[in-house]
Amino acid sequence: MFIGMLERAILETLAYSDVFEYPLRLNELHRYLPMRAETERVSRVLDSLGELLGEQDGFYFLAGREKIIEIRKQREVHSRSLMLHALKYGRILGALPFIRMVALTGSLAVLNSTKKADFDYMLVAAPNRVWTARAFALLLNRFTRLFGHTLCPNLIVSENALAWSTHDLYSARELCQMIPIMGMDAYYKLINANEWTKDFLPNAGLAKISEVFKTSEIWKLRELPLRGKLGNIIERWEMNRKITRFAKQAGFGEETVFNADICQGNFNHHKKWIQEMLERKLTALAAISSSESVGEQSPRTAIGAYRL
Repeated sequence: MFIGMLERAILETLAYSDVFEYPLRLNELHRYLPMRAETERVSRVLDSLGELLGEQDGFYFLAGREKIIEIRKQREVHSRSLMLHALKYGRILGALPFIRMVALTGSLAVLNSTKKADFDYMLVAAPNRVWTARAFALLLNRFTRLFGHTLCPNLIVSENALAWSTHDLYSARELCQMIPIMGMDAYYKLINANEWTKDFLPNAGLAKISEVFKTSEIWKLRELPLRGKLGNIIERWEMNRKITRFAKQAGFGEETVFNADICQGNFNHHKKWIQEMLERKLTALAAISSSESVGEQSPRTAIGAYRL
């Protein structure tokens, strides 16, 4: 079988989503391709990959993985039951002092959540107030946990640090899949500061936004007591004590970033786990492919050269 550039891109995209047991509709497959292509061309090429992929109920998946269709449907029903809560809490987060943007991230953002009631968010904070903003977010979390809901602000960045330092498929997917809830101005700045995502996902564009709420100007009054020297002292104290504590936690260092502008606490090495799973799936695809010479340069991938 001849495996060309677009064929490889399709298989790579399906393999990445298969890590999450998430079959793709045609428009989703097109959106997450690592190369530019028209939807109609993608549809035609899919027919030539019948031995390596399957299609059922409008979903595409790697061959032999039909079972993930029902898994996605069940998770979508579960995720929709959580979405109203996630959006409501996101709006409350956006009203807290020094928080300029709130976006829903993780599996719930693509309606593929397996968690009971955990909501992952990315926050953009005012300059020099990342750790103060985090403290307010965690204070809100203490309240929501009384109702069985856990808020996880896994990534908080300053308005001075919107540009991602790592450029890879995982980071590009996270940025393009997030759902902005509050702070449209900051969201556009975030996207514009990370135009490198187009190198990995040229068809993705902006997230589909149904309604983004504006932060009330009243936040200026709420922040007044902590804008000056007292706020600077509290910010440094909170940052230093938390970084000291995090440095002793298992998983610190590889996928964690803690400084004055960034609080990223991926202690579970989520990106590394995804890349390892993807590596295994691509290796399996290479083993069953009858093509050894493709004659075209492969698109960029999360793990380097594509080996089909």
